[in-house]
Amino acid sequence: MATTLPAPSLSEGISQTKASPFQLSESITTTSHVVAPAEQVTRKTKKEFLVVSPYLEEAHLLDLSTLDTSNQLLAKALVDLKFIRDDHRTAPYVDSFNWPEVIDSVRKLAQASDFKWKTTDFYIVVFRSRIPPTTVYADLGLLDKAAHAEATESGGFLKYIFSCPDADGRNLATCVWRSKHDAAIGSVGPHHRKAAQATRLLYTEWAIERLRLVIHDDVKSWEIVDWSA
Repeated sequence: MATTLPAPSLSEGISQTKASPFQLSESITTTSHVVAPAEQVTRKTKKEFLVVSPYLEEAHLLDLSTLDTSNQLLAKALVDLKFIRDDHRTAPYVDSFNWPEVIDSVRKLAQASDFKWKTTDFYIVVFRSRIPPTTVYADLGLLDKAAHAEATESGGFLKYIFSCPDADGRNLATCVWRSKHDAAIGSVGPHHRKAAQATRLLYTEWAIERLRLVIHDDVKSWEIVDWSA
């Protein structure tokens, strides 16, 4: 298997804030999941929200009602996506996360909901970067947060997770999207343009990888490959 931020914003991220536990919220009422703070989600809404990034405000939450069942199940499973090795910033993408556990969760969710999973693919963007010691993290955080809200509003943004720079200033951030089309739409707004322009000033180097996550029939197998494959 091969394998939003001041850069081409993982939409087509990086803040200093550590990722918070990702939680499910349904109309501000508790389920078996922990809900996002009530004051952060408008009480008037009747939609399901999923926390899919380090940002907990309503503008950053994923509205599950906008997704079909396959995307809902993957988004819920991605709640538990995490780094599993210390060198994830430079290691192969697939080996850097607990993808087998995530896919196993998709399988269990599909079975529990009696959903017949058909082969579906999803779009992944990987942003590897390096920042100089002079970079102001607060500036990165502000740009990233604005770009993330913008991308969330466009739709289909299933997951955003990032690490923190290592001793050499290297970092890794990644997004999972419903489709490449969604990612393209989510990356054309003014906040993304501003973030992209800042890349040239705030990073010494950066690289973007575009990958395809394929989950096959009945979630019996899966793969992450180059998008062009």
